[in-house]
Amino acid sequence: MNTTYLGLELKRTTRDFVTMFFVAVLPAFFYVIFGASQEYSGENAGNGNVAMYIMISMAAYGAVVATTGIGGAAAVERMQGWGRQLGLTPMSDGSYVVLKSAVALVIAAIPIALVFTLGGFTGAEGTPSAWIGSALILIAGAGMFSLYGLIFGLAFRSEAAVGAAGGSLVILAFLGNIFFPLTGWLLTLAKFTPLYGYAALARYPLTEGFTIDTTTGTLIEQPLWQPLANVVVWTVIFALLATWLARRGRGRQ
Repeated sequence: MNTTYLGLELKRTTRDFVTMFFVAVLPAFFYVIFGASQEYSGENAGNGNVAMYIMISMAAYGAVVATTGIGGAAAVERMQGWGRQLGLTPMSDGSYVVLKSAVALVIAAIPIALVFTLGGFTGAEGTPSAWIGSALILIAGAGMFSLYGLIFGLAFRSEAAVGAAGGSLVILAFLGNIFFPLTGWLLTLAKFTPLYGYAALARYPLTEGFTIDTTTGTLIEQPLWQPLANVVVWTVIFALLATWLARRGRGRQ
């Protein structure tokens, strides 16, 4: 991997203060508003408390915003001529993909680290396995949303489309049971949306699959295979769609 180019890409991304606000600062703000500042934040939630539950959810949102933006920007860069410029260098297509993946993971780790650090100072509590397990799942699983951003970049070939992809994550986050607990038919619908499985898996070390039905106040257990299947199916869908769009783009050239 070209570490010099990696460093330049990281500097370029982190210097975009508007992007970094939505990637890192906004999820941290959401955690403070919906988690740390609420009276119920100290109540038990599996292997920790409610503050940690909300902390993981907000970190998940920040991580997918990061990887979606990186994936979409990579597609737009290639189609706007940056790929031809890189073709004059020794860097191969494979190296470019690996480098962009590394950038996406590093940028995704920023909101996770910020929100987790903030949670540690504002009452989020959990077992060591819950902290470590959720953080690792958040970083590993966020990569699927780089494909989501890639789809928008390949389909519409503009930076505005990439911004729209990031904006659509707000809707997916609501439907994905991230911002507040869903019940009834909304919860049933949520299980088929792409962010649901990712967030549920990230919270699994904390909740062990249990959620609270806010209507009845009872605990509901969700088998592990459900969020796993959600992540696998959506990753396959994103990968197939991105591959098809990439081939279609080459066919037009």
